[in-house]
Amino acid sequence: MSRIGKNPVTIPAGVTVEVNGDVVTVKGKKGELKQHFVDVSIKVEDGQVLVERSSDHKEMRSKHGLYRSLINNMVIGVSEGFTKQLELVGVGYRASNQGQKLDLALGFSHNIVLEVVPEVTVETVSEKGKNPIVKLTSHDKQLVGQIAAKIRSFRKPEPYKGKGVKFVGEVLRRKAGKSA
Repeated sequence: MSRIGKNPVTIPAGVTVEVNGDVVTVKGKKGELKQHFVDVSIKVEDGQVLVERSSDHKEMRSKHGLYRSLINNMVIGVSEGFTKQLELVGVGYRASNQGQKLDLALGFSHNIVLEVVPEVTVETVSEKGKNPIVKLTSHDKQLVGQIAAKIRSFRKPEPYKGKGVKFVGEVLRRKAGKSA
């Protein structure tokens, strides 16, 4: 039995979970999320969501814990939301936003302009003497992570000086330079 899959997902106050066939809809104060599920049965009983698999095939066992985690992330997302923070480390690296347009200066000959989807809120923080920070907030965990990974892919942190776009709190593996 999957240790994660057999744990019930508790539904907080203000969140509704509906199951229509193989589609689960979760509504809360932050928004609404829908997800299509196969090979499992999902039941909503007295403030909890239970995920049960139909057989012990390897493929169904692997999906059991995954689907429970997806439902849990949906419930947390519509009630609290998710935030990712990216830090721009490097001389002259800047970030600014006008609404949903994120303008990044990452040492290339031109600025990178990224149009962010409306479900994700973009905020940039630039303080003197500190590295610029880009904050991404949304109710959809997968979408926030995907956009954060896209921004990070523009200039990944390099191992010698640590310059690039990194997540706040990310520990980089540094290398020693040339030895004389």
